[in-house]
Amino acid sequence: MPVDLLVFGPHPDDLELGLGGTIARHTAAGARVGLCDLTAGELGSNGTPDERRAEGVAAARVLGAEWRENLGWPDGGIGPSDAHIRSVVDLIRAHRPRTIAIPYWEDRHPDHGAASRVLDAAIFKSGLRRYESGTEAWRPEWICYYFINDSAPPSFVVDVSAVYEKKREALACHRSQFTPTGAGAVATRLTASTFSQLIESRDAQFGARIGVAFAEGVVVRELVARGTLFRGDA
Repeated sequence: MPVDLLVFGPHPDDLELGLGGTIARHTAAGARVGLCDLTAGELGSNGTPDERRAEGVAAARVLGAEWRENLGWPDGGIGPSDAHIRSVVDLIRAHRPRTIAIPYWEDRHPDHGAASRVLDAAIFKSGLRRYESGTEAWRPEWICYYFINDSAPPSFVVDVSAVYEKKREALACHRSQFTPTGAGAVATRLTASTFSQLIESRDAQFGARIGVAFAEGVVVRELVARGTLFRGDA
């Protein structure tokens, strides 16, 4: 199934934290969006892999994505193995996205930075016609990098004010991480009320800088071309 936008996240809930509003804005506009988690987050202090996969599927429905896959890589073991690279190449070539979004390459969580580097390598190899995988080579038009925990000066921001409630709803699907219950539940950085405040304050700050309620930051490695010096022109 071809998609316009393919978004990768290291763990279930990561892509919602960094790009949930942007995903919702694209699907609301009619774009076909596919989502892919690299791991099931089995090293997380709360939630089982099955619970986390199910929460991810529920969040994908909220965001309007066409599908959500999980590659089943080992949590805490993301690295540039041949098997990891090939699984991403196969997914990209099968769905032929115009744009791919992956985590920014610097983040407090080591899996997030590692995922960015492995995904970069896999996207490059996907475009090599002599990289054999049984499918035709495919190179996306653009790679965009989004923030999960930390942030840096973005190349641009996306106004997500109109769909921000969808981001909140999608994050709420990940109950095992943000609002765990039961005898085995433990307090973590994610369960603290200040964590959601941290994410929303970042999005609100990006929004305030362009005069809207909420925006999500994106980094690209290329220069962004403009046709004129007039602000409203593309």
